[in-house]
Amino acid sequence: MYDSLKKLLDKAYAPYSNFPVAAIVKTKDNKYFFGVNVENASFGGTICAERNALNSAIGAGYRSSDIQELHVLVNSTKHAYPCYLCRQTISELCNSDMIIKLYNIDNKVIEVKYDDLISFPFEKENLK
Repeated sequence: MYDSLKKLLDKAYAPYSNFPVAAIVKTKDNKYFFGVNVENASFGGTICAERNALNSAIGAGYRSSDIQELHVLVNSTKHAYPCYLCRQTISELCNSDMIIKLYNIDNKVIEVKYDDLISFPFEKENLK
């Protein structure tokens, strides 16, 4: 998975932060959806790699029960956790049994449990 993420990292558009990120969603039927961060001078128009990949899977007709893994690579020797906007999206579009793997540029991987990453999500029940 690291090699695919590394190739994808070069496609990121991060002229403002200089922090490229690549993400791959793997579905239970072994389909892969790719995402990179795409920044924008109007910072609200920026989209993170994780949301880009997840939105691609959803746009192809997959749903939370179909998503098996989320892999994220950052161009840093440190690991980076998804931002809170991505965490909210993960809580909405993924099940708690999904595997989340975070890679650094040295190909060191940590696996994060959904419940440790997504504590106290804002859910549709909150809107009632």
